[in-house]
Amino acid sequence: MSNPMKENQITTDPTKPAQRMRAGGLRIAAMPWVIAGLFLLVMPFIFTDNSAITIMNQMAITIIFALAYNMLLGQGGMLSFGHAVYAGVGGFACMHVMSMTDFFALLPLPVLPLFGGLFGMGLAMIIGSFSTRSAGTVFAMISLGVGELIAACSVIIVAFFGGEEGVSGDRTYANPFFGVEFLHQIEVYYLIAFWLMLSALLMYLFSRTPIGRMANAVRDNPERAEFLGYSSRWVRFYSFIFSGFFAGIAGGLFAINYEIVTEENLNTASSGVILLVTFLGGVGFFFGPIIGAIAFTLLQTVLSLQTELWAFYAGVLFLATVMFFPGGLAGLLMMHVPAIRLGKASGLIVPYLKTLIPALIGILGLSALVEMTFHFRHASVGDEEMTVFWTTFDSHTVLPWAVAIAVTVVAFAIMRMMLPTLRTAWAEANTASSTSQGGAA
Repeated sequence: MSNPMKENQITTDPTKPAQRMRAGGLRIAAMPWVIAGLFLLVMPFIFTDNSAITIMNQMAITIIFALAYNMLLGQGGMLSFGHAVYAGVGGFACMHVMSMTDFFALLPLPVLPLFGGLFGMGLAMIIGSFSTRSAGTVFAMISLGVGELIAACSVIIVAFFGGEEGVSGDRTYANPFFGVEFLHQIEVYYLIAFWLMLSALLMYLFSRTPIGRMANAVRDNPERAEFLGYSSRWVRFYSFIFSGFFAGIAGGLFAINYEIVTEENLNTASSGVILLVTFLGGVGFFFGPIIGAIAFTLLQTVLSLQTELWAFYAGVLFLATVMFFPGGLAGLLMMHVPAIRLGKASGLIVPYLKTLIPALIGILGLSALVEMTFHFRHASVGDEEMTVFWTTFDSHTVLPWAVAIAVTVVAFAIMRMMLPTLRTAWAEANTASSTSQGGAA
């Protein structure tokens, strides 16, 4: 005779299929975080120059800021034009903590970003108490007004913001952390990498909480969320203050890395840049802002060393993303998931090469024309030679223009010829074969 209590008891036998699946699911979920952590550990051994480490530090700080911004835009549907103020105020707060010599000498430097986060959260609680009553245009305009107001205060309230010169400090005055005084960039890199992993993990876990889930519901249909018993205002408010906290963390790390914070850290231009970064990566995916931050930082640092027109190219990239790939770079990658699941992604390789190589050549030719036009119009008198793509020539002669125009036109013409082949391959790759359909039936 069976025992009913024994039958109702929850077993913890690891040989049970369901528990094996749960353990396997945890391992799969943890795998990207482990790979990312190993990647961050190894990067300084591959790129050993101080300039490369500085770029990676900037990249990591931008990733934290973009992920914090995506808590508003991607999860909550709140378009903010002034979110840089929370990162900027967090950075200024950390600089003032650095100036408290006696207190700072007792404080380990890795703890300092917490002060930036708390100041960012405090400001977000004040601003969010009235700005999150509604979303859409009203919220966007309030965020723009608050951003302009605080940016204007930065040159008025000199005691806190330091005026036009900003506030500077010295991170090495902090209490050494296990003997590390953070004198070198590599030490700062690992500090920022630690906060990057911790912040990204906490923001990901937040997106899995009931508030994070409800933020998506409020974004999509606030009336239905209210009908279910959830307050849209409070859901927006909690998302707003947590976003302000992590933005403040990013500001604190910026203060540690550069040891100076100015009005540029909280003005409208910085808010526009983080909007561009987040949208470029893709607001619909958690990892989208990470891709956007990496791409934009490379454009800002590496491309700016090659040309004065890097901001123009960044703007064109942003415009092309908005027009042709609203899901951002992450959305572009995720479009290929159905083809991969059907096992037909390999059929896209050759059509992609036949289309993208001429397109890349055409873009390079068009870039050469833009550079030549800029040099022709703005070069000083007598400066007729220029270098584009490791080739030096006279921009005032006909031959370089003819070659650039011919390369651009021919390359884009070949790309257009290849587009029907790519469309056919794309349709084939995303369609289940008749054999598969028959098997499924």
